Amino acid sequence: MELKKLDQDFSVCKVKDYSLVDLGAEYCFIGKTDEEDSLVCATSDVPSNVVERDDGWKGFRIQGVLDFSLIGILTGIAEILAENGISIFAISTYNTDYVLMKKESYQKALDILGRTGYEIVE
Repeated sequence: MELKKLDQDFSVCKVKDYSLVDLGAEYCFIGKTDEEDSLVCATSDVPSNVVERDDGWKGFRIQGVLDFSLIGILTGIAEILAENGISIFAISTYNTDYVLMKKESYQKALDILGRTGYEIVE
């Protein structure tokens, strides 16, 4: 399975509202609940109406379109990284999954996944 490295630095945020979020940005993941308005975006795209933010995330995506009937794809990656003390922030979209981890763990995570059979692509 191929994992595509993402060049951007990411931020995980809570925003006051989505009025200043650039929905046209290359990466913009929003999640709205009864408790919060969340945003994950490239650090360079963080809007000014942030309530809280956590910078310093890097990530990759699972290449290709994952059929909804597939089981355990994200779990397999999460287990390997958890066994090596690497925490993740996972985001699922219609097509695939994105996996973020803190910048200081990024290269270690890629190295471990590469050794366990995942193909890391630029």
